[in-house]
Amino acid sequence: MKQKLHESYQLTFLLLIAASFFLLTSCDDKKPAVGGEDDIYVVADSAEYYNLEASLLTVFSKVIYTPQPEILFNLKRKSLTDLENLKSFKNLIIIAPLNSNSETSKYINSILDSKVKELVERDSVSVINKYDMWAEDQLVMFLTAPTLNKLNKDILEQSDNLLHYFQKESDNRLFKSLYNPRYEKKDIEAKMLKDYGWMLYVQADYYLALNLPEDHFVWLRRAPGSDMERWIFIYWMDNASPEDLNADSVIAIRNRLTKKFYRTSDDKSYVEISDDYRTTKEVNFSGRYALMTQGLWRMDDKSMGGPFINYIFYDTKTKRVYMLDGSIYAPKYYKKTLIQQVDVILHSFMTNSEVNKDKKEDILSYYPKEQRKQ
Repeated sequence: MKQKLHESYQLTFLLLIAASFFLLTSCDDKKPAVGGEDDIYVVADSAEYYNLEASLLTVFSKVIYTPQPEILFNLKRKSLTDLENLKSFKNLIIIAPLNSNSETSKYINSILDSKVKELVERDSVSVINKYDMWAEDQLVMFLTAPTLNKLNKDILEQSDNLLHYFQKESDNRLFKSLYNPRYEKKDIEAKMLKDYGWMLYVQADYYLALNLPEDHFVWLRRAPGSDMERWIFIYWMDNASPEDLNADSVIAIRNRLTKKFYRTSDDKSYVEISDDYRTTKEVNFSGRYALMTQGLWRMDDKSMGGPFINYIFYDTKTKRVYMLDGSIYAPKYYKKTLIQQVDVILHSFMTNSEVNKDKKEDILSYYPKEQRKQ
């Protein structure tokens, strides 16, 4: 099985530096970070930013289609004199060549440990991430290299990784905002865990639309019939093999399932995957090798559509292939944040062996009493 996993890349010049490498320390009493989830403030000298802007935009301001074009992150350049006012914001990049003698370069030199600077000079390090540096749930990314050209090269070569750090931190913040045990549908979670050996977080406004053990298919829906619907399905194959994981199988399996279960009320039309803007790539899904497919769904009569995100992976303990899928129908709204919310819920998925004892006891206490002995 391939092991190209997002969170376990072993890179020569990409390293997350521990807080001890910083000369600058910060107070432990921090307030939650503020600002737009999609905004990244870039602290850079104006001349240097002019030379780095194209590379940074290529990485962080990619256009996605939902089907409207939306930008992943908005970059907002600020000078070093603005830094004090930026310390409360969620996403910061501080960028400069190490030896350019610009004000930002001097600042980076002043806060990095000599050992880190030595690694930068040897081209062993170009990315230094600091979490919760000045605020809670904050990511401050330092980007540096011996020269401007090398810095541009590193940014482009590590585009997926750089983007992943900000997306991952954004997902963590979003899950904190979504998760509320008071409004958690633990009865549905208990049924899935007890009956099928897996669970995921179910918000109060989702309901169980289809529960088909014979088809190994569960469908959760939110706000059906409204102008902001969200759909999640979980499908699994027993006695499966890692060989079942390939891009073609994702399309075939998903289209087969949605043709059967995602149909209009009059049964005349069904959901299928559009060929537009579809991508499949290898990712790490909670420590497992997985294929992530993103794109657009549509009704076969072209009457409606929206974005979806799909994961398929093999679980070694259960010998199952799982497919987790989230879709959005919100024609009047931008949908990037909505699909991210669904994605975060998908990442709450756990098999029975992954649920800790206390959590399991709590969840299963919501299983119907009359069915507990079955």
